[in-house]
Amino acid sequence: MARVTVEDCVMKVPNRFELVMLAAQRARSISAGAQPTVERDNDKNPVIALREIADETVNLEELEQSLIRGLQKFVEMDEPEEDEVDLLAIQQELSGETPLPTKAAGEDDDDLDDEEELTDEDQAAAMDLGGDVIGDGEK
Repeated sequence: MARVTVEDCVMKVPNRFELVMLAAQRARSISAGAQPTVERDNDKNPVIALREIADETVNLEELEQSLIRGLQKFVEMDEPEEDEVDLLAIQQELSGETPLPTKAAGEDDDDLDDEEELTDEDQAAAMDLGGDVIGDGEK
């Protein structure tokens, strides 16, 4: 078979930049061990990739998706839906695990847990003694 030219491939992938990206991705996958879909004929992997694109022996959509996955830095994870969260809670109850406590509506994060709040005088007195301010005024 004669050498493939870019003009043969541009008919299949009109954007030359996209063509180069797809051919490079396919050449990398061949280098990683994927079987070529055309005969090798002592050609190097980039030429084989271009020949595969020209002969339409590879799925361009799958190739594009593998290229995108390879270039992604962050993979967005799907958050569980409400039904799945309910199922997880039921599974935890059945297995004997205690679910994590949740904050009730209207509860503040900065509330002292069942302790008195210190007055400014108590805090000043604790600071004068060189101690740290603790929830119930102890050092």
